[in-house]
Parts: sequence; structure tokens; C-alpha cells
Amino acid sequence: MRTFVRAGLAGAIACGALVTVLTVGRGDDDTAPPQGPYVALGDSYTSGPRIPTRTGKPAGCDRSDRNYPSLVAKHLALDAADFRDMSCSGARIADLSSAQSTDDGVNPAQLSALSARTGLVTLGVGGNDIGFAATVQECVKKGAVYRLTGSGRFTGNDAPCRAEYVSDGADEVAARIDAAGERLAGALSEVRRRAPQAEVYVVGYPAILPSEGNRCDDDMTLAPDDVRFLDAKERQLNSVLRERAEAAGAVYVDTYGPSVGRDACAARDTRWIEPLMPAADAAPVHPNERGERGMADAVVRALRTSG
Repeated sequence: MRTFVRAGLAGAIACGALVTVLTVGRGDDDTAPPQGPYVALGDSYTSGPRIPTRTGKPAGCDRSDRNYPSLVAKHLALDAADFRDMSCSGARIADLSSAQSTDDGVNPAQLSALSARTGLVTLGVGGNDIGFAATVQECVKKGAVYRLTGSGRFTGNDAPCRAEYVSDGADEVAARIDAAGERLAGALSEVRRRAPQAEVYVVGYPAILPSEGNRCDDDMTLAPDDVRFLDAKERQLNSVLRERAEAAGAVYVDTYGPSVGRDACAARDTRWIEPLMPAADAAPVHPNERGERGMADAVVRALRTSG
């Protein structure tokens, strides 16, 4: 999603071990390597900003050599020549087919890495298209005011942010999700055209917030029902990603299910997503290294069961 939720979240702040473990290196796993190069496409949940060590160009894409594509490539024992990570922080679906400017360099159109030889494609994108980071930022601001004014005791409103997006039966975020689904369908058609032999996996987003709203008072400064609202919108986005993937003949990779209880408001030693003030090397409200490993494990499991 949009890079780190960036400085706006910082302004808003001012007013274990994995259950499933990726085995890096083939070991006893029979997951077959792709018949051709592996190309990873996606946004910051794919690139892994602020997880050491940064790799690739442009530097502004903030790719980590421990992000889930890198871990999947290691699991498949791919040579460097057979792995291209095109993911980039801040990427939208449009950036798959056109160059993306970053704070430090320009990322070529991500689809430019595809060819008739490509054997495997993973794609994780859509969050920036619906403005999820900006929505979280707005909800954090509303949550700060909510706490300063009695936490709903005087207004009876435990979802001050939701009203900004849902009014008179119209749901602005839901409309954005539907539009993103249309764009994703077009992108997946282009992936198939450019890489007709590739196995394509659409990777969903892990649980960013809990489904219940009473665990995020300190870590995310969100009103309880706004936590539920944001989680519901993420699940709706994942549902559309699944629908579009399956309609295009791609495999959907569920990372939400394995990450339930490991969201940004979970305990430091179990969470996959860091809160507004990260305690681990990761961008705010983004996967830490544990989260990227969990996502990689989900991809490897999908490769094993669908291949």
C-alpha cells in the first residue's frame, strides 16, 4: 500500500515465532520450481519497506531482500537470473503498465519484466487504488479526537470516521474497491497476454487490524467501531481480489486467514503488521519480517497445492 502511510500518520500520532514457518531451501519439500523465470509484481506489502536489507533499483521502491518474493525465490532455489522483483512502494494497478516515479528514482512498468518465458508471477496490489492508507490516516485523526472528547461517552458514536465514507447508503470505499477490481481484471488479462505460460498467483493482504475493536486504543489510536469498519473494508478488498483472480484463471493466495490475531494491535512478539510506532524494522502499518515470512509461507503452500 502507499509508502509507510508516510508523514501524515506521524502527524496523527502527535495531535514468537511463526505458527507456520517457511523452510528456506528445498529440504524435504517437493514444491516444483517454475518452468521459467519468476517475476514478482506489487506494492509496499510486497516490497517490504524498511526491512533490512534494501535491494534493487530504484532505491525509492524500498524493496527488501527478505520480502516474500525473495523468500519464495530462495525456497524454489532459483538463480538470480531467474528472479525479477518489480514490486514498488506506493504502486497502484496503473503502475503495472506504466513507469512509476518514486522519491528516489523511477521504476519501469512492472509488466515490462514479463515475457513468453516467464513461468511464475505473483501479484499483490490494490490497497493504494482504494486509498487505504489515507483512510487509515483519517481514522487515526478522528480517533485521537474521539479519545480526547470522552471516547464516545457524550456522543454515543464509536465510529467517528466511518461517517466520512458511508452516508445515505453510499459507501465510498466500497465503490473504490469495485473500481479497483475492474482495473485488476484488465491487468490480469495483460499478464496473461505477455506471459501466456506463467502460473499466476494473486496475493491478498494480511490482517492489518483485528475484527474486534477493543484492542487498538494504544497502538493505533482508533475508535472501536472504526477498527471494525477498516477491517471490513480490507476483507471486502480481499474478496474482490479473489473473485478477479479466479475469473482470470489465476490462483488467489489467502494471507488474511493465517494472520488473524497477528495484526498491528497484537503482541509485539507475534504480530505480522507493525503499528503506527514500529517496534521492529518495518514501515508503520506494514508487514515486519515475520509478516513477510508468513506471506511467503502462504505463497509456497499455494504453489504446493495448486501446482
